[in-house]
Amino acid sequence: MGGHEGFSNQRLSSATWFSHFRASALRSKSLPPPSSQTAVRSTSGDSLVRRLGLFDLILLGVGASIGAGVFVVTGTVARDAGPGVTISFLLAGASCVLNALCYAELASRFPAVVGGAYMYSYSAFNEITAFLVFVQLMLDYHIGAASISRSLASYAVALLELFPALKGSIPLWMGSGEELLGGLLSLNILASILLALLTLVLCQGVRESSAFNSVMTATKVVIVLVVICAGAFEIDVANWSPFAPNGFKAVLTGATVVFFSYVGFDAVANSAEESKNPQRDLPIGIMGSLLVCISLYIGVCLVLTGMVPFSLLSEDAPLAEAFSSKGMKFVSVLISIGAVAGLTTTLLVGLYVQSRLYLGLGRDGLLPSIFSRIHPTLHTPLHSQIWCGIVAAVLAGIFNVHSLSHILSVGTLTGYSVVAACVVALRLNDKKERESANRWTSSWQEGVICLVIIACSGFGAGVFYRFSASVIFILLSVGVAVVASAVLHYRQAYAQSLGSGFSCPGVPIVPCVCIFFNIFLFAQLHCEAWIRFFVVSVLATAVYALYGQYHADTSTLVYQRAPETESDS
Repeated sequence: MGGHEGFSNQRLSSATWFSHFRASALRSKSLPPPSSQTAVRSTSGDSLVRRLGLFDLILLGVGASIGAGVFVVTGTVARDAGPGVTISFLLAGASCVLNALCYAELASRFPAVVGGAYMYSYSAFNEITAFLVFVQLMLDYHIGAASISRSLASYAVALLELFPALKGSIPLWMGSGEELLGGLLSLNILASILLALLTLVLCQGVRESSAFNSVMTATKVVIVLVVICAGAFEIDVANWSPFAPNGFKAVLTGATVVFFSYVGFDAVANSAEESKNPQRDLPIGIMGSLLVCISLYIGVCLVLTGMVPFSLLSEDAPLAEAFSSKGMKFVSVLISIGAVAGLTTTLLVGLYVQSRLYLGLGRDGLLPSIFSRIHPTLHTPLHSQIWCGIVAAVLAGIFNVHSLSHILSVGTLTGYSVVAACVVALRLNDKKERESANRWTSSWQEGVICLVIIACSGFGAGVFYRFSASVIFILLSVGVAVVASAVLHYRQAYAQSLGSGFSCPGVPIVPCVCIFFNIFLFAQLHCEAWIRFFVVSVLATAVYALYGQYHADTSTLVYQRAPETESDS
């Protein structure tokens, strides 16, 4: 009897734990209207300072996006796509514009809180989804920051070696990295030093870091414009024929590669709490920075493919070597300087975004409260910022993180897809105020099922395309996504977003296209990236189960999507 009672108690305890886990995981965050959000944050002692204007936000987005990609990726893709690389950048830019429209609506809807994609999914879906989005994004940011810092160290050494006294005298552990223990470790001291310096700049305050970003971003934009103008006089239009030598598939494949050259506009959304006029400026900053990037990329593509036949482009430094071949070595030096400035701002903004995401989770209790502390005089999340700097510095200092590049972009693509889904889910959430609870619940669940079907169709189409399956299978996947989108469009009613200064046009079609294409790109990633997505999700769920569900701040949470009462309203 005692054994049976013990077994029964154990089963009851397990059932109780799973019941608590389920209830916790399905909690969602209820945020107040934008006006009251601003008021609460401005009067609380743990708030950031609103010092970023519209121009600062645009430069922040450009600084995050325009890096070495403009000097390297353009030529790498052009070797396969030919002059059609211009179309590749146009297609990728158009896709990012659609994603940016979704970000712009949500940034306008939640203009006074940090967190970006994490916060949007917390409000639109539930706590566990938000935590998984954060972990996947953060792994991208940490590895990306370490990788970029290594590239920055290499470019910085290349610039220093322009001086004859230093040429060939700088050790490997200060530049490209010195292999240790048979390649298991790769020592790079300069990368860690550069990360420490940028972390110090960010700790000083958003005004100082924004000024530094503005100077560096303006420098690289001016250099890119000089490159475009100087190269325009060396264009031979005969080099643009044939425009797509390897067919449209190579152009489309190029679009999947260059898509990641645009990512970074989400950094603007993460600066919500430090924007002077967030509800107006955030959408403009997101779209404005993206349009600037598209224009610069297209200009560089046209110049590069017009100066040199695509088959002769260099793999490592195509733009610099193109100008050197024309006897314009001074422009090559400018390109190296622009690459250093570009990588510096990309790294700076990446570290900035990381600290604000940690700040959001610290405030919500999903991470230890030390991450939520704001320095009383510097008004920066000092502990979060230092932690991000330490993690990136350790990774960059002792590991060859370039070898991990094939598992990057998982968090970015999943994060963008979730943000697009949030637009639809929150519009359905708004709808509940005009419908009964039962009808709204059914409508919301139906909408989520359609979004999942669209995501699965995008992955299926991507896999079929990647492995050159019959076009029938690709068209079948597209057809399923079209049907699911049609169900969303014709069976639901989508009013203007409540409390938002900007509404994404074409809801739900625009978000559906975003989800489909993002997951299509996800399917093009290395198989190890898929494994990483699964393993990291399992580990993140375990961390949430052991810590997050018990420490979350429940003061603004809604359980099981229960209908609001009159008092809640």
